[in-house]
Amino acid sequence: MDTCWRIYMINNKITVGITQGDGNGIGYEVIIKALADQRILDSFTPVIYGSSKIFGFYRKLIHNLEPMDTYVINSAKDARLKKINILNCLPDNIYVEPGQSTPESAKSAITSLQRAVADLKAGDIDVLVTAPINKRAMSNAGFGFTGHTEYLKQEFGVKDVAMFMISSQLKIGVVTGHIPLKDVPQSISQEKILTKLRLMNASLKRDFGVTKPKIAVLGLNPHCGDDGLLGNEEETIIAPAVKAANDEGIMAFGPYSPDGFFGLANYSRFDATLAMYHDQGLAPFKALDFEDGVNFTAGLPVVRTSPDHGTAYSMAGRDEADPMSMMSSIYAAIDIFKNRLAYDRLEAGRMPERKLDDSRPERPGRAQIE
Repeated sequence: MDTCWRIYMINNKITVGITQGDGNGIGYEVIIKALADQRILDSFTPVIYGSSKIFGFYRKLIHNLEPMDTYVINSAKDARLKKINILNCLPDNIYVEPGQSTPESAKSAITSLQRAVADLKAGDIDVLVTAPINKRAMSNAGFGFTGHTEYLKQEFGVKDVAMFMISSQLKIGVVTGHIPLKDVPQSISQEKILTKLRLMNASLKRDFGVTKPKIAVLGLNPHCGDDGLLGNEEETIIAPAVKAANDEGIMAFGPYSPDGFFGLANYSRFDATLAMYHDQGLAPFKALDFEDGVNFTAGLPVVRTSPDHGTAYSMAGRDEADPMSMMSSIYAAIDIFKNRLAYDRLEAGRMPERKLDDSRPERPGRAQIE
């Protein structure tokens, strides 16, 4: 969406696109539970990309829920306020096998994602929240990407993005994502670290309203290499990257030894932390903030969040799934969207005022954010 349209949207209720993810996992259960309280629909308009049939199947398995006001649509443009809008984008003969990884569930997850991204590009939804997928099953079904992050990076034509795990007390980015651990050392470089620091610094300012972000950088080896005894990446790659970031005006610090850094809660002294690889950052993140953790993709021109858990096949269809991370993902997407609007308006205020573009058709029933 262009700047004028984003500024125009600040006075309207935000439309949140939610993909179903793997229909045999806990995706529908956490979505249904997250939207169960009718009052939540006062804050935004949800559009679920999937199947009303599958929604109904899981709705019946969840106990102690109040009646839910759903509305089946064929286009996001037809989304109704104060309704749980379900956009049917899957075949009518779709069936569910809770707890099973199947080619059909993987193909449905791909279809759901592709349709939602198309609408996001068109401006028919404002933000995207993705339910969990099975990466292996998606790959076998011809997806061609290791996850949502890699797919969205290509779809929106950006050079690089950052996996940014966020919660009430932590924000953690990673230099390398979904790659084997044995490939990590040769995959980190001064330029890659610097790129992630730039993305995180920009995101903290625009997406989270941090005026002067302070970012901690972790080492790669135990004890940060012990002066080269256990490895020299800290001296030859990481420390120079931190210095280069400082030279650009980015307040980066480190490298820090991860065990002491998290053990002594030093993360609380910083606005965000950059880890060298996936589990180095996500293991402490999930240990400290699993329930309300959110995966945010920094660096995209659009807002995308996701729960920090997987498909959890062992829990699927048992009414055991906790919706907290899905709820946090929805509200994080809304908050980030609003922060971007505020930031962009502030930046636009330094330029000659432009007339708002009212030529685009209004969506049915749009209302002002209360």
